[in-house]
Amino acid sequence: MKLHPTRLLFPTVALVCGLATLMACISNENAATGTTAGGQGPRGLTQYVDPYIGTGFHGHVFMGANVPFGAVQLGPANISEGWDWCSGYNYSDSTIVGFSHMHLSGTGIGDLGDISVMPTTGPVRVIKGTAKNPDKGYVSLFSHRDEQARPGYYSVQLKRYGVRAELTATERVGFHQYTFPKSNEAHLVIDLQEGIGWDLAIETAIEQINDSTLTGYRFSKGWAPDQRIYFAAVFSKPIRKFSSYQVTDSLGSTVAAAKGNRIKGVVTFSTQADEKVKLKVGISPVSTANALVNIKAEIPHWNFAKVVAEANASWEKELQKVRVQMSDPAQQKVFYTALYHTMIAPSIFNDHNGDYRGTDKKIYQGANFTNLTTFSLWDTYRAAHPLFTLLQPNRVNDMVRSMLAIYQQQGKLPVWPLMGNETNTMVGYSAVPVVVDAYLKGFTGFDAALAYEAVKTTAMQDEQGLKAVKEFGFIPADSQTESVAKGLEYAIDDWCIAQMAKKMGKATDYAYFSKRAKNYENYFNKQTRFMRGRISQTAWRTPFDPFVSRHMKDDFTEGNAWQYTWLVPQDVEGLISLLGGEKPFSLKLDSLFVAKGDMGNEASNDITGLIGQYAHGNEPSHHIAYLYNYVGQPWKTADKVRAVMADFYTDKPAGIIGNEDVGQMSAWYVFSALGFYPLNPANGAYVLGSPIISQADLTFADGKTLSISVKNNSTANKYIQSVRVNGQPYGKSYLLHKDLLAGGKIIIVMGPQPSISWGVAAADRPKSVMN
Repeated sequence: MKLHPTRLLFPTVALVCGLATLMACISNENAATGTTAGGQGPRGLTQYVDPYIGTGFHGHVFMGANVPFGAVQLGPANISEGWDWCSGYNYSDSTIVGFSHMHLSGTGIGDLGDISVMPTTGPVRVIKGTAKNPDKGYVSLFSHRDEQARPGYYSVQLKRYGVRAELTATERVGFHQYTFPKSNEAHLVIDLQEGIGWDLAIETAIEQINDSTLTGYRFSKGWAPDQRIYFAAVFSKPIRKFSSYQVTDSLGSTVAAAKGNRIKGVVTFSTQADEKVKLKVGISPVSTANALVNIKAEIPHWNFAKVVAEANASWEKELQKVRVQMSDPAQQKVFYTALYHTMIAPSIFNDHNGDYRGTDKKIYQGANFTNLTTFSLWDTYRAAHPLFTLLQPNRVNDMVRSMLAIYQQQGKLPVWPLMGNETNTMVGYSAVPVVVDAYLKGFTGFDAALAYEAVKTTAMQDEQGLKAVKEFGFIPADSQTESVAKGLEYAIDDWCIAQMAKKMGKATDYAYFSKRAKNYENYFNKQTRFMRGRISQTAWRTPFDPFVSRHMKDDFTEGNAWQYTWLVPQDVEGLISLLGGEKPFSLKLDSLFVAKGDMGNEASNDITGLIGQYAHGNEPSHHIAYLYNYVGQPWKTADKVRAVMADFYTDKPAGIIGNEDVGQMSAWYVFSALGFYPLNPANGAYVLGSPIISQADLTFADGKTLSISVKNNSTANKYIQSVRVNGQPYGKSYLLHKDLLAGGKIIIVMGPQPSISWGVAAADRPKSVMN
């Protein structure tokens, strides 16, 4: 059933009580909540989280207040636009045009920025202005000296208006607190036109319900081609005046209107000096009525400090799952900020009552799972989702059920789902490794038969070169752009399907998808010894230059042949054979980290974090340093991962070397700092590298704990000398997921020189298939 937006916009007034009357009944409120919230920093592990890390350079991370995996990301937006403002905020900026309720974190495309609130004083202005002409709009300058950010809390002083803005959030509600100067013209501008990046408002509406409540909606088109968000805004004091406008030109000319594509609502109060005006904004993908219910369920009071404390406690609970000790305080800050970044998304996409909007635009009522969105799967299948299988088992079931629901709605598993939309961004069908990994690791909170149907059906489509894959075993380079990237990702995904088929006893499917998993061989050119585009069984695309990268214009996706030649994590043994054996493989891998060349004028901005041609700023490189363990040279893995952690992750705003990519860059660091990494995304093994912790204690959902003690660790002592697991010598250079979850104690001894024995023997090396 498709619900008409106007029916959802105007709930009966009986659903909403006047907040001015309610406020008169509330007593004993802590009058100093803002001072308390802003004046005391958190204790515990949240004190090590620095939300500024990654807000500079190309990190693109979210800045603001939220709770783990929350639907609301309430934070500031700068006036600047462009690639480094995909989240709406970059540390280099000094302007604010509002505080909006939904943001992306670490993406390479901008969207969202929905329902912006901007406090102002003086004459009403309803456009944001421009950098060249700020006085025409409501934009304000700010200083980082007057800004605070920590998990679940953000505050800033707006210089232009003398207003202190403070923000916190629950899962579905943004809680604002604005400290105004004395003014008869204190305003809150609710801007439904403005968004971030590609976002363009198509239809917006706002209406006053009573003396302290507004409701409305915002429909927009952008990266998410048909996004629909409903909201309710409840104020802590009666509205003296409310006006709504449609902006008619770039100069800010307006006409009175409650519905249009450039709607601005202006709430006006009279305020005393240092008076706090509070605002609760609930959001919903379904209706304004549900947005109101979300407010009532999640923040039924006006105690701002309480919500700040609860948000901090939510983050603390999650961070406490991994308690680490490091000799360098800066590294500890980087670690916990990285862990924090892995939990900004996927984000909740249903209401408190379970309702959500599917990719088919239908309303699904009372879902018995938490529906989630914002899956950057091409990035996150590599490490973020394996990390969730360790630390977020309940959410893993919800993630898989969310993906299966999308499959039922659109006929294939999601590629890059965003707010009830399929964006089809990036290559491969990267939900497959996530679903298969969960199944193989024994997760049972979803329908396994439906999961297999979904992965198989998705792989058997004809779109995006798959028809050619089924017919030829490769994608002709003159038929599809990014042919090699697509083909290599499909081979990884097909390997995963084969393993699921094997466990389910589906022998025919196991044989078929195992064969397709070998299709990576069809892109390997023996003459150049690189993966490259081919036109036919006998002809290759020419000219060929392994250094050249043209974003989405030739055979690779955000990379070149140097990086993509190693994109075979599902069959490293097969890649070793293609390259001529262990010694040629190792020499070729060595050359990756020293090769220099011109990537071309059209190289993607994602090619960052270079060590030779290794590019840590983009995900296809993330497993490569760990490949040395497969040829018995774990000390080379140690050299490389230590260099990456030291040089490409810092405690500064520019401290992430490339797009955070919705948790993947940070998940790499979390795993690598602990000393191991899931090179194969679905075989249940973690390849050991070079831990930088001295101690880590992991607590799992069933209460079991894993202790990792690292002896003699230092910058110089970066090589593993020996490992003991539960008191027994352990010579293997990998760990198994099931053994980690069993708990116990791992002791790793480090030294300044490579060990001549640990992890060297063939029997001690990781394998692609772990029986």
